Amino acid sequence: MVTVDQVLGALKQVIDPELHKDIVSMGMIKDLAINDGKVAFTLELTTPACPFNSDIERDVRAAIAALGVKDLIMKVTARVMEGRALNLDELLPGVKNIVAVASGKGGVGKTTVSVNLALSLARTGAKVGLLDADIYGPSVPLMLGLKAQPEVVDNKIQPPEMAGVKVISMGFFYEQSQQAGIYRGPIVSGIVKQFLTDVNWGELDYLIIDLPPGTGDAPLTIAQTIPITGILIVTTPQDVAMNVAVKAVGMFNKLNVPIIGVVENMSYLQCPNCTEQIYLFGKGGGRKISDDFKIPFIGEIPLHQHISEGSDAGKPIVLSEPESFQGQSFDKAAKTIAGRISIIAAEMRAQEEAEAQSTDAAKTPEKPPA
Repeated sequence: MVTVDQVLGALKQVIDPELHKDIVSMGMIKDLAINDGKVAFTLELTTPACPFNSDIERDVRAAIAALGVKDLIMKVTARVMEGRALNLDELLPGVKNIVAVASGKGGVGKTTVSVNLALSLARTGAKVGLLDADIYGPSVPLMLGLKAQPEVVDNKIQPPEMAGVKVISMGFFYEQSQQAGIYRGPIVSGIVKQFLTDVNWGELDYLIIDLPPGTGDAPLTIAQTIPITGILIVTTPQDVAMNVAVKAVGMFNKLNVPIIGVVENMSYLQCPNCTEQIYLFGKGGGRKISDDFKIPFIGEIPLHQHISEGSDAGKPIVLSEPESFQGQSFDKAAKTIAGRISIIAAEMRAQEEAEAQSTDAAKTPEKPPA
């Protein structure tokens, strides 16, 4: 009969492929019990969207089987790690991670990426919110087919929900669909802050913020108001988009906000009658940004008619055609982003522990010489 120490020793050999730490020291093994040769525990993964979850589960089963255990009861759950200092944020204490999606210029499909990534994360079981911070040209409600104004309960705006994603946008509050949003910078900042503070976001694993293009008031307000887990940069392959996207990277680097990675949208057109990929807008812009700035390359999103048609019809591709190669490209990117967030969260936790140990050491009085 195996012992608890033997089981833990075997599980310490299982390494998380992204965090590069064993699952025992990461606290991923819960409620371990051994009864009459039966081994039972809960495997608590760092996110339901991790691309390596099945690999970890397989390695755990193999490690236990190597001990000669034939009766394993393993429950697999996930608890998203906090990638931001919640103790420093009184505005959104229930939100574990905030991901701001940015681009240097308009027209790169940033909102399409934001919407589909939010829905992809929600499809894994994560609790997700989507904040449309483009005050001048909000388009998230159109892409999700949402029209009704949100209700207000106890002075809190109740965000409408679509496929498990809570949504807020200035597009809900325009009296007419043709009405233009004419606001000066301070008003824009005030609206963005109100969307952060006066919306009942509740408990969220991920809050995706679709920033307006450029490096103006809304991105600065968000970066300076709340602790952000990281920034996702969206670009297209051509040099014009790439050269402007690097300005967004530079701004957030100056603000000391982590960069999650870069997504290249409209990377190629898949030939409908063959397997050829046609590069209409050039090739390699996203990877060049990744290489030049030493930030992860998240992936490529193809240019496809059904993506744009789905956005116009309020039926995003990850919901209307989840098994298509274009839908799968968003799912793959979402899982990669979730993995990157786990890495950022683990690094932040390690830094906090190191700082706490350093503080404790400084407070400990030195022993007098013998």
